[in-house]
Amino acid sequence: MIYHPLFDKQVSALGFGAMRLPLRADKTIDREAVAQMTDYAIRHGVNYFDTALPYHDGNSETVIGEVLSHYPRESWMLADKFPGHQHSGTFDPAGTFERQLEKCRVDYFDFYLYHNICENSLDDYMDPRWGILEYFARQREAGRIKRLGFSCHATAANLEKILDGPYGEVAEFVQIQLNYLDWTLQDARRKVEILNERGIPFIVMEPVRGGKLAHPGEAAEERLRALRPGASAASWAFRWLQGIPGAAVVLSGMSTMEQMADNVATFAQPDLLSADEQAVLEDIAEGMKNSVPCTACRYCCTGCPMELDIPDLLAEYNDLRVQFSHTPMMRLENLPDDKKPHACLGCGACAQICPQGIDIPGALADLAALYDKYPKWSEVCEERNRLLESNA
Repeated sequence: MIYHPLFDKQVSALGFGAMRLPLRADKTIDREAVAQMTDYAIRHGVNYFDTALPYHDGNSETVIGEVLSHYPRESWMLADKFPGHQHSGTFDPAGTFERQLEKCRVDYFDFYLYHNICENSLDDYMDPRWGILEYFARQREAGRIKRLGFSCHATAANLEKILDGPYGEVAEFVQIQLNYLDWTLQDARRKVEILNERGIPFIVMEPVRGGKLAHPGEAAEERLRALRPGASAASWAFRWLQGIPGAAVVLSGMSTMEQMADNVATFAQPDLLSADEQAVLEDIAEGMKNSVPCTACRYCCTGCPMELDIPDLLAEYNDLRVQFSHTPMMRLENLPDDKKPHACLGCGACAQICPQGIDIPGALADLAALYDKYPKWSEVCEERNRLLESNA
């Protein structure tokens, strides 16, 4: 197993993320399968485990805590998160934290994160009524949290704003979505640059983008098999991440023993991509995008009667054209109604001035239709909170 230094620890480059645990036919977590996967992980050097309150409707913490309790506490590290992004209307940091410790059967968390600080959750995190920032800083001082950080799906610009604010002063590490598709699609390259410039280590989430890069399509997989027969498509995504400076741990939400064994083998020793292999992955990523070719020159914004941020809207459009993702939906939902894609009048002033010849009104109409089609983040949070309350 590859290890990286992270503060005063040596952490495994592969982490076991407990968001997509194996399920039984009745959709409950298969505890026996989780125990077998965890045993395999620990025996092969994995020592970083990650859970959160919303995962599996509140049951992930309970299962992963019970399974890990059978191993010496010093042999594994556990990360958990405070769900300040859940929009429940009220927040109880102390009560939540105490329940998490109890469910996970631990006296402290090795790593703890403010969960998903982004454009539409920052106001809740900053609301002085809840004292979220201060409470968890005190728990760190008391030794009940060893290292404190936050996870983030925000844009690169907003990541900088967060780091420049009070949460940036408290956080010791950051967890970001990073993979070879989002390197350019979500400008993850810039996020990595920001964190490296500030000397902040980071944890990687969504390394195969919810499974898309594990199954990138037959044509792409044929290209990869021609270069490395027998290597899984997922292993290519993980090898790409091995070359990213500052990435301490790559979390994988593994659901089967086969995935666990394949990922452990990939991280058994460093195996960086060659320049030719890197080029192939870049080409595959570009082929997935099917993007409108916006260069963010912003000429279109000058004459827009609704003063829409058209380049940002087109960026979210390109993201949703690849596959459904909560990240662009969260950003769109956070916009005022008169700045959402539905506000486009279809006047065509933007298209007339666009150097790339993009049918911007048509693209914004498509984006509005996608926005109406997909579930909203507020709806997801409401359903999760209902399930969490019923399972409490």
